[in-house]
Order: sequence, then C-alpha cells, then structure tokens
Amino acid sequence: MTKIICPGELLIDFVCDDRDTKLQDGEHFIKKAGGAPANVCAAIVKLGSSAAFVGKIGKDSFGRFLKDMVESLGVDTKYCLTDDKYNTTLAFVSLTADGERDFEFMRGADENLKVEDVCFEDFDESTIIHLGSATALLGGELYKTYLAFTEYALRKNKVISFDPNFRDALFGDNPALFRQRCKEIIKVSDIIKVSLEEANLITEETNEEIMIDKLHDLGAKVVTITKGKEGSILSIDKKKVVVPSIPVKMIDATGAGDAYIGAVLAQIAEESNPKETLANIDSMQKIIALANKVGAKTTEKYGAIQAIPRLKDMA
Repeated sequence: MTKIICPGELLIDFVCDDRDTKLQDGEHFIKKAGGAPANVCAAIVKLGSSAAFVGKIGKDSFGRFLKDMVESLGVDTKYCLTDDKYNTTLAFVSLTADGERDFEFMRGADENLKVEDVCFEDFDESTIIHLGSATALLGGELYKTYLAFTEYALRKNKVISFDPNFRDALFGDNPALFRQRCKEIIKVSDIIKVSLEEANLITEETNEEIMIDKLHDLGAKVVTITKGKEGSILSIDKKKVVVPSIPVKMIDATGAGDAYIGAVLAQIAEESNPKETLANIDSMQKIIALANKVGAKTTEKYGAIQAIPRLKDMA
C-alpha cells in the first residue's frame, strides 16, 4: 500500500555551477532531477515511508532520466505518465553566494495532467494527499486535477497536506492569483507548510502571529512556517511553538522545504491515527524537530533529490 500521494511536476533543474552569478551570465549548468512533488516523494521514501508520484513527463531523454531516477529510489511511478504533445518541464536555477536561488521555468508536460488521466480509486488505501506543486496553481489541466484531488481526499476522509511553493518567476506579476488559489486549498487542508514570504503573500500581513492566526481562520488545522536556520513555527488551534533547527554549512537551498514537508508526512503516515497525531502538539513538535534536521542537511549538497538524507543518516 502506498501511503502518500503527490501530484504535480517532475522536472529537470539545471543548476548553474558558476557561483554568485545571475542566470543571464551563467555558462556552466549541472543537470539534477527536481520538481517539488517529486522532491517530497524522494524524502518520504528515503525516510522509510511510501509515496506515489502523479504527473506527466515528456517523451524525451529528460523524461526517461527522471522516471528512472524516482523509480530507483522506490517511488511508485504507475502514474508518472508520458505525454506525446509536450516536452519535459525544465527549470534553470542560479545560486547566490549565500545559497539562495533565482529561477526560470520552461514549462512543458506537467501542465497537461488531466482529471481523466487518473483513476482516483487506485488511491483508496492511501493515507495522505500532498498538494505541493509549484506549477499547478497556474491553471490549466493540472489545476483542475488538483481540485479533483481535494474533492477526492475530502470524500475519502484523507489527510490533506498543502505547500504552495511560491516562485516569483511564476507568480511575481500576479500575486492575487496565487493568493486566491492558495486560499481555495487552505480551506480544506489538515496541514499547511509555508515560508514567511508565502505567509505574507497569502495573508497580506507582516506580523508572524497574525499571519498564523489568519491561516487558521482560512481553514488550516495545523500550520508550519519554515524560517531557515531559525527552525520553524508550529501552530495547532492557534497554539504556537518555535522548533529549533541544527547548524549546517549551506551550499544549496534547493529542495530543503520539500525535504522538510516530506519528513513531516513520512512520520505522520506511519502513525496508527494520523489525524489524531496532527492534533497533538507534543507529538508534532517531535515530528517537526526531525523535519527541521532533514531540511537543514539537504542544504549541505547540490540539487534536491540527491541531497535529501536517508533515515540512517539522521541518527
């Protein structure tokens, strides 16, 4: 039984190997497997649970590389579908001296995942539906499929997890669209994971406590806000605690947030009653503490999927 289902994009990250260089000036790029839902799947299986990726790749060398990569990790790829019309989605990533990122997307097959491509009943034995695509909220077929996943999860009483994965290259010119579509999913979410920037964009507030309370008011039962080296904030029913992280020497922040939420979900999925665990702040603090550590250690290497540590490395 596959416990966690992650629909969205599987793509190539071309990471610029020229340090502290803008994309327009970069000359040397390293090919890495990426895409937020695929990164989350990788974290889940590396940390001892099970995940299925649901999405589309192109009928090209990049698509074959990506499917082979996630399959080799143990991710269920039954619904990693090949599209004859579009090429595999590509993302170009430039890193500054402090490890922060500059993105540009060349969108392809991921946007063509249609509702009719998915037999939702195949996931009846799963526990969690994770909605963490950076591209799904743009609209089109993938967005319709995302909404169909929320309807299915509600009907089957599954845990709904949401990570909006804001990208300025995708929504910088239309934050209102990002805000509106996030709210549509937050209202049915059991747990959401956001950065401070995303919390600000969605709530239009700057005070952390007010941000969190507004996210709860929108419908989220559990809120986690990631703060990099400062750790993260956990809030359940507006009761807030700060969970510290660990010190690391950051090389590349790509995929750290995905590794974090993947670690959270991998632990929740193994509980006998996941929704009961989500409501218990003591249990969730322990889960978040490990997730902080996983996210931090992911920044110690280049790339996303390859950088995520395995459970045996977390002792």
